Amino acid sequence: MILAHLLDMDGVLIRSGQPIAGAVDYVAELVAKGAPFQIFTNNSRFTPEDHAVRLRAAGFPVQPEHIYTSALTTARFVELQKPRSSAYVIGDHGLVEALQPDNGIYPDFVVLGDSTSYHYEQIATGAELVAQGAWFLATNPNTTGPTERGFHPACGAVAALIEKATGRQPYFVGKPNPFMMRSALDRLGVRAADTIIVGDRMDTDVLAGLESGLKTVLVLTGITTQADIVRFRPNHVVECLANLGQITMWE
Repeated sequence: MILAHLLDMDGVLIRSGQPIAGAVDYVAELVAKGAPFQIFTNNSRFTPEDHAVRLRAAGFPVQPEHIYTSALTTARFVELQKPRSSAYVIGDHGLVEALQPDNGIYPDFVVLGDSTSYHYEQIATGAELVAQGAWFLATNPNTTGPTERGFHPACGAVAALIEKATGRQPYFVGKPNPFMMRSALDRLGVRAADTIIVGDRMDTDVLAGLESGLKTVLVLTGITTQADIVRFRPNHVVECLANLGQITMWE
């Protein structure tokens, strides 16, 4: 029996700021049943409160505690690696609030997240600090992010710029890193075997689930098409989240 859900946000629940057909009702049913779930996103730009406001405006009956971001995962990773450490943060307020960085002259970490307005001076400073020995972390490997205009270069693309300049590879904390999966499962208090992850990306959502022992569902309402499924396969492929309720056998 599947007890818990990890639901990706963009491409699964919403697209271009609008709810995908049937998604609101699916989430509302989870809430009504008291089923454990997390809306599980690599988007580090916003706080859980921001995401919840955005989703409630689209009709989803969710609270901040239903949201788990790569920014929260990164903050947990940093605390576990070096408590009370300092960090130089490149990203929007969702990442800054999660880390609450103490920007020392020689920070322990350079942490890169998502933004739609990266500043070159910040990127250059981050690269200098990485070259001097700071540990290079990035919230997620996504090279593009969705916008109303189509897409924009995202965290993974900017990380590649710093890597090229310094020769230092980033450590990506968000999906598909199993650390993010385990952190979300710990938060829900459930086992991987009792959880499904639903996403629209093979390279992050489905891969993360496969590597962590979760049941995996790919929806075709985001960036992945049936033709893109070539290297590995999810447990199920459905047109949209609403169709997930039709699956009764989880083998």
